[in-house]
Amino acid sequence: MTEPETTKRGDIIPPPEMVYDQGPQFKIDVADRLLRLPPYLFGRINALKMEKRRSGDDVIDLGMGNPSDPPQDWVIEKLAQTAEDLKSHGYSHSIGIPHLRREVAHKYSWKYGVQLDSEAEVVACLGSKEGFSHLCLALLGPGDTAIVPAPSFPIHVHALALASANVISLDVSDEKKFLRNIVYTCEQLYPKPKLLVVNFPHNPSSATVDSEFFVELIAIAKRFGFLIVHDFAYADIGFDGYQPPSILSVPGAKEIAVEFTTMSKGYNMAGWRVGFCAGNSEICRSLATIKGYYDYGMFLPVQVAAIMALRHGEDGVKEQSMIYQHRRDILCSALRRIGWEVETPRAGMFVWAKYPESWQQRMKSIDFAMFLLREANVAVSPGGAFGPVGEGYLRLALVENEHRLRQAVRQISRCLQQREPEEQETSLSE
Repeated sequence: MTEPETTKRGDIIPPPEMVYDQGPQFKIDVADRLLRLPPYLFGRINALKMEKRRSGDDVIDLGMGNPSDPPQDWVIEKLAQTAEDLKSHGYSHSIGIPHLRREVAHKYSWKYGVQLDSEAEVVACLGSKEGFSHLCLALLGPGDTAIVPAPSFPIHVHALALASANVISLDVSDEKKFLRNIVYTCEQLYPKPKLLVVNFPHNPSSATVDSEFFVELIAIAKRFGFLIVHDFAYADIGFDGYQPPSILSVPGAKEIAVEFTTMSKGYNMAGWRVGFCAGNSEICRSLATIKGYYDYGMFLPVQVAAIMALRHGEDGVKEQSMIYQHRRDILCSALRRIGWEVETPRAGMFVWAKYPESWQQRMKSIDFAMFLLREANVAVSPGGAFGPVGEGYLRLALVENEHRLRQAVRQISRCLQQREPEEQETSLSE
């Protein structure tokens, strides 16, 4: 047998008899759960946004609800101080350290009048998105069905698909109709839905409810025997005196429901990934079991800083809410001045805007959003990315300062005036 040769760098060159026929290209077959995922329409926008920024364009990004304001200084200082302790760098608890969970229970007590057992009814998560996704794995499997609000925040659909569950989407724009449709679905479907996902203040539409809605919802859930998961991500952002209600404040809710909250929004700690699941002890236990297999919890200094933020940061949360309210007023007013139809949200960090009818007739929301990014240097989220109910709308995040928000609307207006819909339709078809 011929001895293999080597290059000057020492790389081995196999002799001819050792070079085998590779045959057909090897195919990677992914799991069926990945094939169940719907198309990710935001990918096209994100790719173009990065391309424009690499070329030097100043893109005003209203597409993602990514807080641009920092946490309070003393919260960051607490994180750094704790990180200097060499004993802070080991594995932590997957469900959060006891002091953090007790602080969450304390906030529920003073803010919502809800009494929680921090040992059994509170689980800390690596952000509410992680917690929700793992809870779906704990509660659902093939053959199970869950109801989600439409338009739908993507993870509310994707996590269910990854758990191999079936999804039924119901329009949430009219709360009375939404409740009636839940009842109708439960009456007509067999086996009945196992889980209902709700999300108020709603993302993307910013729809809100009062506590009476949850009273009716709990009664329906007990009548038909389904569980409820409330994604309460925008709990801390209410406007004009409105306080978003917790579902756990309704009598009997803890028998069948849990609620996810997060420190991403009101505390500006999005990248810190601090979220919580609270409510029914058995549901929390199932999430804790899954998390015990998947992770070792969040970095201890993050948990210590989160404790301090929960304990002393309420004034900062209120100030941040006022900042979002001011931005809301500016953006809604500017959009109305250029003829757009906009409802003023009373909570959350988004404006759900119907773009002009003349453009709706010629472009789906994804194409219109791409057009605004390409021609106006403004990134927005297309309503169609949240499902068919969202067509004709755009979601604009209140994450830029007031000057950038006004500039974004000026650029949109100038772009639409310069390019008539008929001209744009022609260019798209070329």
